[in-house]
Amino acid sequence: MGAGKSTLGQEVAARLHRPFVDVDARIESREGSIPELFERGIFREVEERVVLEALMMPPGVIALGGGAVEIPAIREALRAQATTVLVEIELETAWQRVRGSDRPLAQDEADFRELYARRQPLYDEVADGRARDADGVVLAAGGVTVAAMPTDLVPGPGPAELVADERVLELHRPPVEARVLTVPAGEEAKTVATAERLWRGLQLDRGGTLVAFGGGCTTDVAGFVAATYLRGIDWIAVPTTLVGQVDAAIGGKTAINLPEGKNLVGAFHWPVRTVIDPTLLRTLPEEQRREGLAEVVKTGLLAGEPLWELPDADLVRRCAAFKAALCLRDPYDRGPRQALNLGHTFAHALEAAAGYETVTHGRAVGLGLLAALRLSGRSTEAVEEVLAPEPVNVGRERAWEALKRDKKSTGDELTLVLLGDDGGFTANVAETDVRGALDELIAD
Repeated sequence: MGAGKSTLGQEVAARLHRPFVDVDARIESREGSIPELFERGIFREVEERVVLEALMMPPGVIALGGGAVEIPAIREALRAQATTVLVEIELETAWQRVRGSDRPLAQDEADFRELYARRQPLYDEVADGRARDADGVVLAAGGVTVAAMPTDLVPGPGPAELVADERVLELHRPPVEARVLTVPAGEEAKTVATAERLWRGLQLDRGGTLVAFGGGCTTDVAGFVAATYLRGIDWIAVPTTLVGQVDAAIGGKTAINLPEGKNLVGAFHWPVRTVIDPTLLRTLPEEQRREGLAEVVKTGLLAGEPLWELPDADLVRRCAAFKAALCLRDPYDRGPRQALNLGHTFAHALEAAAGYETVTHGRAVGLGLLAALRLSGRSTEAVEEVLAPEPVNVGRERAWEALKRDKKSTGDELTLVLLGDDGGFTANVAETDVRGALDELIAD
């Protein structure tokens, strides 16, 4: 009681574009006031019926009454059919919020304290995640934890193996005691040869878990290997770079590159957990931080907020929550999630034209954002001030061919993500305009 579940539930439902059910409000609209139902001794019976009915509906956001978990059938249904997030609140705060109300179980402070203590083990039993605000609820729903590295990283008793960036292992202790397979840093990790070496080196069975420890390229290739090894095994993402923590490790898109284009071979395979520890960024070189800032600027533009101005821990959490919400809305990238490709059509073309060697991903994204904003008729001030991208020296024709291969075309138009007042949207743009925008990104 008093945790704010109804208010948070409405906000989360709006972010996820899902229906919202407030169980207490639904009970009162159908059966009468809750105090009266308590007085008649039938409230828990009614509550059980309403909750189980709500859990059978299409995916939505449900705010449960504080005592719903005392009903065994509800606990069982939550385990089977829901991701359950405990909205944490201190006892004193909860009591101050509900004292003096007409809530039947909030009339006596001593009774309230006893109730709070009695319910805690039940909350612990059913909770898949914990949160204090809407960002936290979204992150928990997406299996994302932003916190210090837990000691129980791998759930369950099955074996684990670690895929780690060679350089990261020189800077940080592995997050789990397990057999280690290393990958090179950067895009070199995202090759068919690296994937094959990992497939052949793994010793896990189908009950095992693969842990990815490194930047976005490490989580990309490890996630793809996990998706395809033994037709799919569990994996956990532990990103160590800014680009990994705000973007690459969230949402289950995994891939490797081909010479013809970036991320052309991949799979959707959500990690069972993504653990983001912002303290790992302390060893990140400034050059790598700037790489990640490109994705932060992209996210801020889509969210309509200057997220790049926040301290690292807040910046990471806000960006991760924004992406998690879009990915939960659109797990297979068929609609709203495509907004996250803002600037990336141009970026991937530049990277491919450079053979993934001379143009880094962050630099390419910065340039791609310039092109996308220009085609959108939007200001490029934030990109120029924060990222200051300079044109790159790559082959124009090779970049153009990579761009056309990366994107759907309709006649003489290409489908791109542009930026509007309400965030990103897809639009068909004339090939001549797209080619002109691309040419502006390439040095003479």
